[in-house]
Amino acid sequence: MLKRRSMSDTANLPEAFAAELTFPENLPVSARRDDITAALNAHQVVIVCGETGSGKTTQLPKIALVAGRGRGGKHGKIGMTQPRRIAAKSVANRLAEETRTRLGGFIGWQVRFTDQVGPDTRIKVMTDGILLAETQSDPEFRAYDTLILDEAHERSLNIDFLLGYLKTLLPRRPELKVIISSATLEADRFSEYFNGAPVVEVSGRTYPVEMRYRPPAEAEAKKPESSAGKPAAIEEEPDFDLALLHAVDELAADGPGDILVFLPGEREIRDAQESLRKHHPPHTEILPLFARLSVSEQEAVFKSHSGRRIVLATNVAETSLTVPGIRYVVDAGLARVKRYSIRNKIEQLKIEKVSQASANQRAGRCGRVAEGICIRLYDEQDFLARPKYTTPELLRSSLAGVILRMKSLRLPEIDSFPFLDAPEPKRIRDGQQLLVELGALDEQGRLTGIGKQLAHLPVDPRIGRMLIAARDKACLHEVLVIAAALTSQDPRERPLENQAAADQKHARFADPNSDFIALLKLWHYLDEQNTHRKSQRKLREGLKAEYLSPLRVREWRDVYGQLTTQVKELGWKVADEPHPTAAEVQNQTADEAFNALLTSRYAVIHQALLPGLLGNLGFL
Repeated sequence: MLKRRSMSDTANLPEAFAAELTFPENLPVSARRDDITAALNAHQVVIVCGETGSGKTTQLPKIALVAGRGRGGKHGKIGMTQPRRIAAKSVANRLAEETRTRLGGFIGWQVRFTDQVGPDTRIKVMTDGILLAETQSDPEFRAYDTLILDEAHERSLNIDFLLGYLKTLLPRRPELKVIISSATLEADRFSEYFNGAPVVEVSGRTYPVEMRYRPPAEAEAKKPESSAGKPAAIEEEPDFDLALLHAVDELAADGPGDILVFLPGEREIRDAQESLRKHHPPHTEILPLFARLSVSEQEAVFKSHSGRRIVLATNVAETSLTVPGIRYVVDAGLARVKRYSIRNKIEQLKIEKVSQASANQRAGRCGRVAEGICIRLYDEQDFLARPKYTTPELLRSSLAGVILRMKSLRLPEIDSFPFLDAPEPKRIRDGQQLLVELGALDEQGRLTGIGKQLAHLPVDPRIGRMLIAARDKACLHEVLVIAAALTSQDPRERPLENQAAADQKHARFADPNSDFIALLKLWHYLDEQNTHRKSQRKLREGLKAEYLSPLRVREWRDVYGQLTTQVKELGWKVADEPHPTAAEVQNQTADEAFNALLTSRYAVIHQALLPGLLGNLGFL
């Protein structure tokens, strides 16, 4: 350990909150502690750049304390932002452990619905959304003398809003210090943005990491059974479950150590969990890790254990969380990303390949406790062809949604806001026009009642407008299904060589009056198939035989689940899928009765959809 200092040496703390400040020598950031302190004392903004594993997240608040920041009271505290709720709680816990204080006292934390910040709190860990919301009650951030924006390289909308807000605020608050922590080499852009702020670079992980490329095609080649006799319905999708099982076996043969697996979403994690359990790896505990887990389920990942542990995680474990004891990483190379479709004029939640920077962040999660191995479930040419950095959320979002958010937060107008990457004026005009069309803005550009409701829905404004109408017309389930379909890719496949066969299979879902009703029929069919499935593999094979993409079906179901969770958090009630009564069925088959029920609800469903699709109307 480096020299220990008590808090009374530097921050004038009350005795009841005396805390130990230690800086572990094995963390690379500790070696740059004096440089960071000197830069913080001499400049208003400091950029700290370092790879995952350098210790930035846990050590920077303590370095700021040693530098005399966070004195509390009228002087203000140190505020640290995290991009996700799960990370804010984890970081606060770790800081409380390292300073040997109780959580909610010297170290406080705040996320949506939870506030554990006391009058004596000196370091407050929160989500970036919480700090952004505080611009309403404390526009000059007088509660803080130092702000640390962690994981700034993720370039979420919240981060970009905060960067722009601070750029305009800092000249009015010369005593406020800002530390921007980035895990990529884009730090020079942050430096230039803040008028040449100094950059302190920190080395990364301690141990080397061996890279291995194992695309699913290699795993397919090892399958003992022949694939002959399968329908040539659609192009074969990569079997990531099989590739994962081979990767786990390969790593198990390399020696002891825990494995962290990166997968795009919750459903993929559940499927992989099922496959691994059936695979029966000996003395192995399999745990999921994603943002929607309960606190107790999330904390299970951080508890000590015997034997091997496999953690199946989304990109929440990429930079926001450090899972202890990881020696191996398996990376599917995919993430669920929100992207605005110019053609469809709607935001879609799609599974996409991660950037090189994200892939390297994932690899950096091993190599901390010993020499590590990262297996990528794609080939090296695929990696080299990927973009270097992740596209900032601002540049892949609907500007209508961005404008709506800025209006609700009472931020300056979008065309004058100092974004790090300014959007094009044409996109701004399109966004404003759409909000007027949806009734979210009046002619003077002010938020209407509908606009205020839309601002509470974290979805594309068009989709949000449909959902508000659907809530009022009591057809929320049906419109959620359709909204999820509009924001994901159509699961129906029509390969060139089998178009007639595909059309014949899909004919059962067609509706003479509405493509939206056809989507509801397809959803009902998929729900029935999923309920009566014998196994995930059998379900996938059955869908392929019907010219339906299992991957896109999964995406559709995932998006529906996320939209449903979001509206339920607002207190909206979502009824189950309507089913015909026994009297309604009479001499009909179950499918005929369901179709008749849909026909009876045709008017209300389309009346709910219409307010969000006014721009798609044509005149005859």
